[in-house]
Amino acid sequence: MSPADQKHGRGPADDLPPDLDLEDEAAEEIVEAEAQPVAPDVAFTAIDWTPHAGDADGMVGAEVIQTLVKRLPNAPGVYRMMSATGDVLYVGKARSLKKRVTNYAQGRFHTMRIGRMVRETATMEFVVTRTEIEALLLEANLIKRLRPRFNVLMRDDKSFPYILLTGDHVSPGIYKHRGARSRKGDYFGPFASAGAVDRTINSLQRAFLLRSCTNSFYENRTRPCLLYQIKRCAGPCTGEISHEGYAELVAEAKDFLSGRSQKVKTEISGAMQQAAEELDFERAAIHRDRLAALSHVQAHQGINPQTVEEADVFAIHQEGGQTCIQVFFFRTGQNWGNRAYFPKADPALEGAEVLGSFLAQFYDDKPPPRAILLSQSVQEQELLAEALSTRAGRRVAISVPQRGEKKDLTDHALQNAREALGRRLAETSTQARLLAGFAETFGLGKPPVRIEVYDNSHIMGTNAVGAMVVAGAEGFVKNQYRKFNIRSAEITPGDDFGMMREVMQRRFSRLLREHGDMQPATETLDDGGDDPVDGNGSFPAWPDVILIDGGQGQMTAVRQILADLGIDDRVAAIGIAKGQDRDAGRERFFVKGRDSFTLPVRDPVLYFVQRLRDEVHRFAIGSHRARRKKEMVKSPLDEIAGIGPGRKRALLLHFGTAKAVSRAAVEDLVKVDGISEQVARLVYNHFHEN
Repeated sequence: MSPADQKHGRGPADDLPPDLDLEDEAAEEIVEAEAQPVAPDVAFTAIDWTPHAGDADGMVGAEVIQTLVKRLPNAPGVYRMMSATGDVLYVGKARSLKKRVTNYAQGRFHTMRIGRMVRETATMEFVVTRTEIEALLLEANLIKRLRPRFNVLMRDDKSFPYILLTGDHVSPGIYKHRGARSRKGDYFGPFASAGAVDRTINSLQRAFLLRSCTNSFYENRTRPCLLYQIKRCAGPCTGEISHEGYAELVAEAKDFLSGRSQKVKTEISGAMQQAAEELDFERAAIHRDRLAALSHVQAHQGINPQTVEEADVFAIHQEGGQTCIQVFFFRTGQNWGNRAYFPKADPALEGAEVLGSFLAQFYDDKPPPRAILLSQSVQEQELLAEALSTRAGRRVAISVPQRGEKKDLTDHALQNAREALGRRLAETSTQARLLAGFAETFGLGKPPVRIEVYDNSHIMGTNAVGAMVVAGAEGFVKNQYRKFNIRSAEITPGDDFGMMREVMQRRFSRLLREHGDMQPATETLDDGGDDPVDGNGSFPAWPDVILIDGGQGQMTAVRQILADLGIDDRVAAIGIAKGQDRDAGRERFFVKGRDSFTLPVRDPVLYFVQRLRDEVHRFAIGSHRARRKKEMVKSPLDEIAGIGPGRKRALLLHFGTAKAVSRAAVEDLVKVDGISEQVARLVYNHFHEN
């Protein structure tokens, strides 16, 4: 069986009748008709059918699949395999649903992983599509949305930032943008990181003097702001530059971001020379600074190809059972950064299968460039290119360069993938040793898979916040972090014990409601096991260990809560008390059944625990500061029911301050746009008891 068949959960090709077409579809079922369409111009036809009570009652695995396959059409579509509990196990596409699902019904498989996937299948659901392209697009959409356990999964699905030049205002602004492109304007990107966008916008402001303020700020200026004073804005808000002059700056910025940078630099250089000849050295200096800013932008873009105008470059490297995919973004002939991905995939899968599945998911919600360059071929490469072309409404070419500058780009990306995976393997190995040492130091039966660390932050009891950070086999798992706004009125301000009791009560009461079965942290698969840290559900919800930043008093409160909930013997709790003079390295540890103890100053486990504690400190303090800042800027208008952000803004723009609003008469309030007499009386009565 090919690696592609392994990836998609297919049965062994040599065990199947020769008339069955294994194709290249991804294994697993489909989402029902309610599934979100992948593209607005792609329609799907759903089979409105699920097993009747008598069809597959009590059946599971190949037996239930044999029952379902009898009624499937010989048409393209997507299928979804689900467990008895309703969890989605796998999503896949098929050129022929009947032939594809028949493969699973044979009951003979080359790998234990595929066999387990079929054995756990209790039911399947299907969606019929008009073409295989539609099936491929829908499959990628469902995999990203449902995150099935047996599919190749992207770990990091964060959207990419873009630069937006607005088109809905007489004086367009330049902004960083994420998400849907609902605002009118020109979008340039993607950039690999928010930092890259911020640096580029900063330099573009110096080069083109474009505004970055909000429209409301712009409309209410009576004199130029600080950005005008430091030569980062042309000051269109107060007429420091004419609308025509500002439009020329915007046009130059568009040219530069569209790849016509040499044209822009030539024009600015000519203007500088002309100003110098006219002895207008101040204007010449402004053009000189703009040229320097443009050079700064290009200098921070790394290698800029000469023959590649618009392309994404993908390179994959596998080692030690893990995979790294490095992506470089080239737009308008400029390098706009790169990012490394570490997808969750079966170690038995070859790079071509992993990369092909990754690409389909990667472009599920992103516009593809005109060219996609790969370090190696992927299966269904032509089908994928046709699908992306359908979505983009233009031709998208996928190729594996063999020579020239494009080959250099893929080689460069491959080198970065090797180095990124090497660093990750080194960090993972170190983390594994630390977890083993942690288990030995604190008397645990095995290395913990999930560690939760708790701390509180407040100032004299005000704006109290509890924080939880999570760590696992690959370091901190930030999408599992949680904060708890302390809200109990019975807690005395500054009562750390009471705050910790509330945090523990809320955390573990909810955990019992949602995951009361306390499944093992991970289940060992016969083919190597699931990755315990992938953020899609296989990372355990229950902690093996909880670390409490506090001494014996804190631990007493925590253990009492755990005992009341009946889980004190199932979750290990460890207290960390600050050492003498609060010096790092002298911390005392409190573990049930043992006297408090310290660790040697240079013990790696001590450093590991200190890192955990420092991270929860950082998160707790940051959460507290954010809450305190919100309270500091809170307006009395926020307390009035029926006054939302729009009316609040209108009142403040009309009267200037909340205090002026509180003094206004009803007759004055109704003069504000959007404020009816009823709302005006509501506002007035809030500030006047009589």
